[in-house]
Amino acid sequence: MSSKSPPDASSPTAPAPKKRPRWLTWLLRLTLWSAGLALAGVLSVMMVVAVALAVAYPNLPDISDLSDYRPKLPLRVYSAEGVLLGEFGEERRNLTPIKDIPQVMKDAVLAIEDTRFYQHGGVDYLGVIRAGLANVGRIKSQGASTITMQVARNVYLSSEKTYTRKIYEILLTFKLEHLLTKDQILEIYMNQIFLGNRAFGFASAAEVYFGKPLKSISIAEAAMLAGLPKAPSAYNPVVNPKRARSRQLYIIDRMMENGFITAEQASAAAKEELKVRSGPDNSRIHAEYVAETARQLVYAQYGEETYTRGLNVYTTLRAADQDVAYRALRRGIMDFERRQIYRGPEKFITLPADPKEADDAIDDVLLEHPDNGDVMSAVVLEAVPKKIVAIRSNGEQLEITGDGLKPAQSGLSDKAAPNIKLRRGAVIRVVKTPKGTWEITQLPEVEGAFVSLDPRDGSIKSMVGGFDFDKNKFNHVTQAWRQPGSSFKPFIYSAALEKGFTPATVVNDAPLFFDAGVTGGQPWEPKNYDGTFEGPMSLRRGLAKSKNMISIRVLQAVGAQNAQDWISRFGFDAEKHPAYLTMALGAGSVTPMQMATGYSVFANGGYRVNPWLISKITDQKGKTLVDNQPPRLNESVRAIDARNAFVMESLLQEVTRSGTAAKAQAMLKRPDLYGKTGTTNDSIDTWFAGFQPTLTAVVWMGYDTPRKLGDRETGGGLSLPIWINYMEAVLKGVPVMEPAAPEGVVNVGGEWYYDEYVRGAGVSSLGLEDKGNAPVPESQPPKQAMPPADEKKNILDLFRN
Repeated sequence: MSSKSPPDASSPTAPAPKKRPRWLTWLLRLTLWSAGLALAGVLSVMMVVAVALAVAYPNLPDISDLSDYRPKLPLRVYSAEGVLLGEFGEERRNLTPIKDIPQVMKDAVLAIEDTRFYQHGGVDYLGVIRAGLANVGRIKSQGASTITMQVARNVYLSSEKTYTRKIYEILLTFKLEHLLTKDQILEIYMNQIFLGNRAFGFASAAEVYFGKPLKSISIAEAAMLAGLPKAPSAYNPVVNPKRARSRQLYIIDRMMENGFITAEQASAAAKEELKVRSGPDNSRIHAEYVAETARQLVYAQYGEETYTRGLNVYTTLRAADQDVAYRALRRGIMDFERRQIYRGPEKFITLPADPKEADDAIDDVLLEHPDNGDVMSAVVLEAVPKKIVAIRSNGEQLEITGDGLKPAQSGLSDKAAPNIKLRRGAVIRVVKTPKGTWEITQLPEVEGAFVSLDPRDGSIKSMVGGFDFDKNKFNHVTQAWRQPGSSFKPFIYSAALEKGFTPATVVNDAPLFFDAGVTGGQPWEPKNYDGTFEGPMSLRRGLAKSKNMISIRVLQAVGAQNAQDWISRFGFDAEKHPAYLTMALGAGSVTPMQMATGYSVFANGGYRVNPWLISKITDQKGKTLVDNQPPRLNESVRAIDARNAFVMESLLQEVTRSGTAAKAQAMLKRPDLYGKTGTTNDSIDTWFAGFQPTLTAVVWMGYDTPRKLGDRETGGGLSLPIWINYMEAVLKGVPVMEPAAPEGVVNVGGEWYYDEYVRGAGVSSLGLEDKGNAPVPESQPPKQAMPPADEKKNILDLFRN
């Protein structure tokens, strides 16, 4: 019986296994290779990231100081009441804590910059995806940088676009999120970001663009400001109002979409008309010379930190007084300018026939010739002998007729020179008169200075160093050394009181002649202002009428060297007042500030007070760094005897009552006014220096390059009206204050005397017997020689009243 063996697997009769499709094999292999490559790629990226972190993270800047954020803050100068007068620094910024930033401003920023700011951890991955889809889909372009990333970039990194910088930015972002709270990060962003026009931070931008504090802005204004971080120039409402408006509307929509405002609020905000500040703020207090003086004083102490430390400087200035002083000086200068020859338009342009092109040409030229306060620029559209039609930068057309044409009448003449002729395309200056009409004018060439201070402590209350700080930064109050003319005579009279003179001393107003033997050079025959002589008169009358012959005789009797020593008590530099008889007529050099200091000695009873400006300096957090207290008047600062100051006050009161400044008491209707006019030879400088017991004020006018102001121009006609306009405003409500007579003076027959001179002692008369040279009392030093000819420079007929 035979058995069957199992079939051999390799035998041909066995079923063959199914073969795998070749494509499947290749797919499996590809998948395995791809997975391997992907894993290798991931591992490589992780290794690269790890290496990058290991290398970059230790090199990240230390951000611990951001927990106590202290950005660059400008120097700010304030009046005594806290009114901002000026600021200095590359970055204009008002550091504002997050709690003081209005919610509407935060909402506007979050709506456009980082809606999920409080949800993400520094990098908004959903925002990245959304921005990518929006950009691919050509919807309005969106960015993916969060506020934290922008803080990292703006505070610590450069603006270069490289992968390295991006890595650092992301790493810094995580570091910031770990160290700081969300509110701290948002506070830094809101204060640090640049928003154009030198404004850093939204608080500063609110002031720059809208002239209001951040807490007062509306939804529409917040949306406009929130559009600036992306491109401060492109979306600047001053430079590009149309693009800024488009951006603003988009942000309003974003605020509504994200639930920050309602549809009704969005509609109202879109319709709100914004008032953007497009030019200088004419409502501000003009104290540029004060602010600059304060800056120089602070810089001398703090160096470059002055512009970054956020120092607040409080001055002694009274804002209201400063505003009055600024307007009074400009008014006085412009009144003088009306009497000058018309010098012609500032420029001529050709106006195209096409209205659009003509508007562009007008805009361009008026940008080159901006308004100067109330002296505004305009372009002539039509000019005929009896009418001028012109257009201003704001598009306002104005018509000038009648008296408004008088200052430039020569420019309307048919025979006018081409550079003077008023015609279409001429760039002119106009002012609005008190009647509301327009008048043509021109920017002045003459300069002026005004300063006032409290004689009781020396604190400066107002200071205007010139007509326009932008045009001429030279501070004429502190830097201009000019001849004081007859306004210097009171200091010579003060010296005479100590040599036995009294207000009743009779001095001969008679001609004087000094030959070459006396002068050491050319003969000198001085004159009075009007060329006449009135004979014997009292010292009081001689000062009131500003008689030059009286002053020369008095100085000759006192001794020029004695007088030179005496005037140094008032703060004058002796070397700038050579010991010659010309000192009697104010031939030396002074600054308006020195004159204010000198007259304050008379006003306060004989004490020397140095002018001072800065009362307090604080840092950005309000900590007091400097605290200056007013000096106390005591005998250690006495300059002259109280009797001398009192009698001089009486003499200076006579000047404002019946003398060359009689207009002062007549117009202000009060007797407690004291002062002296001054006009130098050929009317080159005009002065008025005077005081009320609580306030000393000095006015000067003249050209920077000395030349005649005009044959009829005097201190009483030019400078005194400015002083009166100022005092009229600042003395309202101030009671009349006349000083009481100090011990040692008596009144006899209506005149004041020192006790020891009542019974005929002292100098009773001078020069009555003189027919030529004035005699010198035996008790006095010999005559002082006159300066040599090469030092005298037009000493003849030297100075006027």
